[in-house]
Amino acid sequence: MTITLNAAFDGGNIRLNQIDGDVVDLEIVHDRESDFYQWFYFRVAGATGRTVTYRIVNAGGSAYPFGWPGYKVRASTDRIAWRMIPTRYVDGVLEFEWTGNTDLVWFAYFAPYTMEMHEALVARTALSPAAKHRELSVSLDGQAIDCFTFGTGEKQVWIYGRQHPGESMTEWWMEGALERLTDTGDAITAALLEKTTIHVVPNMNPDGTRRGHLRTNAAGVNLNREWDTPTPERSPEVLCVRNAMDETGVAVAMDVHGDEAIPANFLAGFEGIPSWTDALGEKYYEYGRRLAAHTPDFQTEKGYPKSAPGTANLSMSTNQLAERFGAVSMTLEMPFKDHDPNPDAEFGWSPERSKRLAHAMLETLADMIDEI
Repeated sequence: MTITLNAAFDGGNIRLNQIDGDVVDLEIVHDRESDFYQWFYFRVAGATGRTVTYRIVNAGGSAYPFGWPGYKVRASTDRIAWRMIPTRYVDGVLEFEWTGNTDLVWFAYFAPYTMEMHEALVARTALSPAAKHRELSVSLDGQAIDCFTFGTGEKQVWIYGRQHPGESMTEWWMEGALERLTDTGDAITAALLEKTTIHVVPNMNPDGTRRGHLRTNAAGVNLNREWDTPTPERSPEVLCVRNAMDETGVAVAMDVHGDEAIPANFLAGFEGIPSWTDALGEKYYEYGRRLAAHTPDFQTEKGYPKSAPGTANLSMSTNQLAERFGAVSMTLEMPFKDHDPNPDAEFGWSPERSKRLAHAMLETLADMIDEI
């Protein structure tokens, strides 16, 4: 039986170079109008009973090649459970084997969260009496930028993610957050929503998600470098969200992401903004300390270097919102690998753990909201 590969579906990305016996050479396709690439998601048919070696031959030229060492491909035969499989990175080539005992298998950079899954999440959430839905605007491809609002409290909280569409753990996190916020019987959520109004944008980049991009929208624009001067032509996704933030103000901002290289969950802050104060910064640091004490799936030792005073990039949302509103602003980074302080040998960092981290972060916010 002939091996066939296909990525012509929602969020798919791969290109077949050649099949030589039981060795398949592949390339990841660039984001449109961009040099970025790293996300892959494809299916294989016709390999039942064979051990096939798959080689992503352009891995060394990807956006973050330093993320490949120690990384493991996710594989699934039902598109529900995504397990890590042995993977090696040698001389710029990412290689893995699979012995087929089913008619179909799917491989991905991380457990996918497609636009069809997003639409289902939006539909479920909109049915909750706790949620108010708004369509803030549309993307360059005409897809909706969905926003949900919860609570009536004074402090305005904005939670948004998937500016980089290949970071699919982001929307798994969002699913967990929305499930918790729509749980009308949860006492912690109820207490939080008495003091806050929480706005959630679960997917900032629907076009990149559907197209199978790593980092950019339909125009090849990195949305997390557009927050100082977003435009309708380049970044309407950012423009509509920032305009909505201007209407409400922002006390707390959470931008949810994934990181290729660091095998841990961590936060990045707003050090280096012109209006930095130690008092505001201490609220951000205290949130991280409390989150680390609350869950073994978070830590504060590993992370990005801090910006020096006056050097923060204000085109990035976390810096822009801290400067613009005096917000306690943070970027969550989750791993494509695993959270090494609390590892899982079978699944690594996973959809379910992303969802649980969202719960822990909302619980931690409830614990210290009076201090913000």
